[in-house]
Amino acid sequence: MAPSDAELIALVMAGGDQRAFSALVGRHQQAVRGLLMRLCRNHALANDIAQDTFVKAFEKIASYSGTGSFKAWLCKIAYTQFLMSARKRKAADKALERLQAEPVETSTSTGAPGAKVDLDRALATLGEEERVCVVMCYAGGMSHSEASDATGLPLGTVKSHVNRGKAKLKAWFEKKEQAA
Repeated sequence: MAPSDAELIALVMAGGDQRAFSALVGRHQQAVRGLLMRLCRNHALANDIAQDTFVKAFEKIASYSGTGSFKAWLCKIAYTQFLMSARKRKAADKALERLQAEPVETSTSTGAPGAKVDLDRALATLGEEERVCVVMCYAGGMSHSEASDATGLPLGTVKSHVNRGKAKLKAWFEKKEQAA
């Protein structure tokens, strides 16, 4: 029988057991990477932020209080890392704009056809907080309460963002279906 998250966390806290932490990473990396992929919409960036998330989690595991799920705690770190990365990218983009005399043309690809691309396009139509809440609750399998803990938003706000996001996604897919 595999040890529980609580047992693995205790081993890591007791002596920095890297095998126990690796087991925790193995257990939760799909959820963290999936969340970040939906937030970033860039596979390489999502993987980089996931790596940073797990390093930060290992460094700060002593701050995990045991209240709430470990997955929600990890997702909170991932979300914070995502926000910090977005701020850094935004600052770098602004600095680049100031340094360049001419704007740089960027090409945007529409991506491969399919349901995943459609979902990513649909999610891109949501506001950032709506997208975060919908992704955490549906793609990440988190409860509204866990998403509230991870984002720092009040529970009612998370529920509102999820409901509004679902309604917008439904309307987007219905519009797309009618156009087809």
